[in-house]
Amino acid sequence: MTKQRTKISISTLGCKVNQYDSAALVETLKKNGCDIVPFDALADVCIINTCVVTSRTESQSRQLIRRALKSSPQSHIVATGCYAQKSPEDLIALSDRVHVFGNREKEDIPLHVPMLRTGCRVKSAVSDISMENSFTTPACSSFFDRTRAFLKIQDGCNSKCSYCIVPRVRGPSRSLNADNVVTRVKQFAESGYPEVVLTGIHLGAYGLDLVPRTNMCQLLKSLESDELLSLCRIRLSSIEPTEFSDELINFISQSRIICSHLHIPLQSGDAEILRRMGRSYSPVFFKNLIERLKTDIADLNIGIDIIAGFPGETDEHFQNTVKFVQALQVGYFHVFPYSRRQGTAAARLDNQVPEPVKRERVKALRQLSLKKKQKFYALHLNRSLSVIAEGKQGGMDGILKGFSKNYIPVFFKGSDELIGKNLWVKTKEVRDDKVFALIE
Repeated sequence: MTKQRTKISISTLGCKVNQYDSAALVETLKKNGCDIVPFDALADVCIINTCVVTSRTESQSRQLIRRALKSSPQSHIVATGCYAQKSPEDLIALSDRVHVFGNREKEDIPLHVPMLRTGCRVKSAVSDISMENSFTTPACSSFFDRTRAFLKIQDGCNSKCSYCIVPRVRGPSRSLNADNVVTRVKQFAESGYPEVVLTGIHLGAYGLDLVPRTNMCQLLKSLESDELLSLCRIRLSSIEPTEFSDELINFISQSRIICSHLHIPLQSGDAEILRRMGRSYSPVFFKNLIERLKTDIADLNIGIDIIAGFPGETDEHFQNTVKFVQALQVGYFHVFPYSRRQGTAAARLDNQVPEPVKRERVKALRQLSLKKKQKFYALHLNRSLSVIAEGKQGGMDGILKGFSKNYIPVFFKGSDELIGKNLWVKTKEVRDDKVFALIE
């Protein structure tokens, strides 16, 4: 009689690092003979990779666990990730079917699946992540069904931004050995991925903990020199403004494979708020950096992060941010309302901004971001762009969506056979935040 295979469902909240962690888990589980099923399907074990960066993502994590408890009444639920690391007791209290594994223990989950499959109670495991000093996340050769692969090359953060709980739940900065990075990127390229996104919690700190010490620029030079990767795009996720050395800027400006797209956290355009946030630069420094990047790197698209409603942010502070970003040569914003995180310095500050005020400020910044997008996209009308077709666009029959090298979302008519291909298209129209084009 054939032994029934274990059915596993998995759901992931949060950042690209969490998404990579989940992909590595899926690959190990498959190798161990498990079947991955949709999240709401009946499963023997449901894994929820949680996030804690805001109170909203905490709430979403709890909701997913309750949903899994209801949709799979016989299954055991494994909660892992940053919420599990921060507050394991909160999640254990939801049900005796919930088992909690911290961020360090995440990769050990496949070892416990056989016991969970038989209904055994597994003792929750959450170690002190502040003591972690090595990069241990296993490799994965595929990334779900995406045409872009994420590769985690760094984890943890040594910074002390007053609003951020991430260092507490991810531990100190640690990096994947450069030879292993090159090997893993090549594996993705050999598997047919036309683009690999290098990601981390504090990507710009890559290599500073390694022996011998290295840095992001040296790593990118190693990738550039590998002949196999000559046709592969390398995209960088968020890099801090103070981590753009002259060497790094010059290299990106001349690179054949690095995408002309950078995401740089600003957080506020007001000098006093930046100081309270514990950020290590001024608005003037940031402005000068953006101007240099736009001058030196052809066709560059820059995205920025902004936090609205930080404690003590007055209307004047906010208007300073609005005026500052209006003048910046950037293509879009990611805007977040400040979320009070217990255990951070900012949570103890007076003058917490009311939620309705935060919402209005977020709305205003997002409207401005749309205008920035439209302006940047309009500069690319009637131009040829290299676009990787990522898949069908929902609700638009026969239309594919792809991204240009400088991260413009482009929509065009095409067949399914084009998915995953690098195509040249001619842009024709901008509608809201979409660019429409024809295949050349």
